[in-house]
Amino acid sequence: MSTKALRIGGYVAGGVLAAFGIAAIVLGAWGGHTVNKNLKNEFITGTPDMTPSAIAPEVDAIKAQQQKIAAAQKQADVPQAQQTTFTTVAAPSCSVAGKPVNNGPRAACFANYMRIHALGASNGLTYSQMGQYAAKPDAPVQFTDFNGGTSDTKYAQTDEATGRPVPNGARNVWVSETGLSSALYLAFAASGISVFAIVVGVALLLAGIGFAILAWAALRQPDKEAAPEAVTA
Repeated sequence: MSTKALRIGGYVAGGVLAAFGIAAIVLGAWGGHTVNKNLKNEFITGTPDMTPSAIAPEVDAIKAQQQKIAAAQKQADVPQAQQTTFTTVAAPSCSVAGKPVNNGPRAACFANYMRIHALGASNGLTYSQMGQYAAKPDAPVQFTDFNGGTSDTKYAQTDEATGRPVPNGARNVWVSETGLSSALYLAFAASGISVFAIVVGVALLLAGIGFAILAWAALRQPDKEAAPEAVTA
């Protein structure tokens, strides 16, 4: 293969890589800007307790409530297999107190604290561990979640206006928290993807420039195609 063909191939490869690199950088930057812009438009600001030290008392209170529920289940002779396995509760390591949630990392941090708040409202129970309805005060504990909720309509409080069971308020709080936190985690993921796209774009751009430099170096070398041998008499 001639040096000229190699030069052309190098320029084409370099141009294609550079074009893809520029496109990836532009799309990544645009995606990150869009995520941050949408977060800013929500006007979310971290509450004063959204620091590891400030949230610690709430974390301890949640753990105490979990232990209280566990003790009540043992006292009611709930079988071991049916006793609640509690979710881990720990203070986030980040801090967003008083800060606007305007980028991916802050969105994820805010969502972590939202989970603590939701667990505080449910006394440490997750959505699947809570009853669908508000239990009657005299409902047998074995038909409740040991936290004021039940999934048995016979032991649920009834709305006098509609005649339907009263929803479990703590469970509804968890639904709302999950919806918002999922959106915030998605924003964090999108922010990470945009950064990754920019990094890949820079790598492709540098690779394209490298191919172009190699092609230019080859241009300075004379073609070494075989010359016809001299004919001797």
